[in-house]
Amino acid sequence: MTACEGSTSHFPDFNLSQRLAAEGIGTCFLLIAVVGSGILGVRLASGNTAVALIANALATAAALYALIEWLGPVSGAHFNPLVTAALVIRGDLPLRTGASYVPVQLVGALVGVGVANAMFAAPVFSVSVNDRSGFSNLLSEFVSTFGLLGAVWVCSRLRPASVGGVVAAYIGGAFWFTATDFANPAVTIARAFTDSFAGIRPHDVLGFIAAEVIGAGAAIVVFRWLLPARAAV
Repeated sequence: MTACEGSTSHFPDFNLSQRLAAEGIGTCFLLIAVVGSGILGVRLASGNTAVALIANALATAAALYALIEWLGPVSGAHFNPLVTAALVIRGDLPLRTGASYVPVQLVGALVGVGVANAMFAAPVFSVSVNDRSGFSNLLSEFVSTFGLLGAVWVCSRLRPASVGGVVAAYIGGAFWFTATDFANPAVTIARAFTDSFAGIRPHDVLGFIAAEVIGAGAAIVVFRWLLPARAAV
């Protein structure tokens, strides 16, 4: 999951430490939203999985929009190593800066999972037993990641003010039109440490990350062709 506001020239007044802090805080709150809403949704849904998923999707989409609007002007609000990699490939972000973003995103995601678990009196970290194996889940990760990266690639160039709304709406919708909707390696790794509705077995993590990377790579190839550099505004 998530987004960006475009090139580093959009936030020249913030140094790298400030931008890394924004990425860490944003990724942390993203996971708090995903995991926390999943836990509360299950508790309140009285066994109705559809109601729990609605709650999870709406809370995640709303939080994601708020986080992009809140922290986008500081760091670009990537919250996702694949978004960061795409912007490095496009030349919007220096490689050194992008390499600094990724570990901060991962740490922020892990902290967010721990905070969410603790807020609902669950163990701070627990290994998930939520089975997400099989081709259908891997295909879903490919699809959800392809769409997310495509939305970021196009909207950040042609309609940068729309990125927050488009990404939040896409992720919220993908909770329902895919079998899974992680679309983010940092999120995938972190969710292995919550034995809750949002969790994923550690055994399934590598397959998810591989599908996400392939989906992101396919999106970069397709949308780089669809939107040549000269089409940027």
